Amino acid sequence: MSKDIYLDYQATTPLAPEALAAMEPWLHDGFANPHSPHKPGRAAHAAVEAARERILGALSASLRSSRAQSRDGGTHSRGVSTSLDTNGLGEGDKGKLIFTSGATEAANMALQGALALAPAGRRKIVTIATEHACVRDTALWLGAHGYDCALLPVHADGLVDLDAAATEIDGETALVAAMLVNNEIGVIQPIAALSALARRAGALFFCDAVQGFGRVPLPLDACDMIALSAHKIHGPKGVGALWLRDGVAIAPIVHGGAQEGGLRSGTLSPALCAGFGAAAALMIPRADADAAHVAMLADRLRGHLAGWTLNGAADARYPGNLNLRLPGLDAARLISELRTVAFSAGSACASGSGRPSHVLSALGLTDAEARASIRLGFGRYTTIEEIDTAAALITAAAARQDALAA
Repeated sequence: MSKDIYLDYQATTPLAPEALAAMEPWLHDGFANPHSPHKPGRAAHAAVEAARERILGALSASLRSSRAQSRDGGTHSRGVSTSLDTNGLGEGDKGKLIFTSGATEAANMALQGALALAPAGRRKIVTIATEHACVRDTALWLGAHGYDCALLPVHADGLVDLDAAATEIDGETALVAAMLVNNEIGVIQPIAALSALARRAGALFFCDAVQGFGRVPLPLDACDMIALSAHKIHGPKGVGALWLRDGVAIAPIVHGGAQEGGLRSGTLSPALCAGFGAAAALMIPRADADAAHVAMLADRLRGHLAGWTLNGAADARYPGNLNLRLPGLDAARLISELRTVAFSAGSACASGSGRPSHVLSALGLTDAEARASIRLGFGRYTTIEEIDTAAALITAAAARQDALAA
């Protein structure tokens, strides 16, 4: 029996063997509570702290990559300067990493926690209309509970309208939130430019780096808070993190035992943390090989599906996320028919809602165009043979739909 082809890397990634190996000791004899003072507890605590350091190390490596790209001639976005003020991260600063149950909790901690401590007169949160639901819906919830919420529009390519951002981000803004790489269409937002606008207005800047961490350079200098997720970088599900720049304060939204520096109560899983740490550390030596592999697969897949239209920017994007549409296609039917190929029509978090993607709608696509779009995600463990086979199956199934409609 042939193995199913997995092309849904934005929903989750395969667990790296190295991450599984790092987890196993803490699923067996190392079961102690990492917050207990006895010897087994201290050993579990040490595993958690080692994982924390490995993730911080990967963040620092991404910072160096981002700085190198800037020195090599990284472009500014639509005329807005991306230079940073003296609040930029220094070489000796590492910030604070808080373990969470995932990126959704991390985003809620950042948005709700920052606004709870916002100075008087700053009651506004500004984000982008195409943000992941964990940010967009939290911002809208805050907008219904005493704060002002502004959703910035995007251009047809999915990139934020920086002129609208410059107008909206003002002296009443407490927080600006933007994702590095969009989970549905793969476009890379101009994080440095948005951060510059936020800092000019005296606001904090939060980045949802879930889809970008380890895949594209992460401008850590530009961020005050960052959300991460282990299972998007070949780590386990059920663990994520919120990074806080030194000096950034948030109010806790979960109360109890005051673990994680009093910011996130609850018993941590040493196994999950260890798996996260191993996955993050693995990104550093594999970064160039992974990037080259993904770029090659993207070119190959685009070649096979040359008649399809790409949703989102062609250049400012992560190549391992291809959101494509074909006129007249029924994407839901295509997914149902191709049982040996796993792919999606958008965010896994919104699957089953029956509503067209809010991301594709923000790009100006009609409901019919949105329902004719599929998302193909691939990465480290995807093979050329899988790409070729999946493309042939998708092409044949789409042709059958077209023939039946004729």
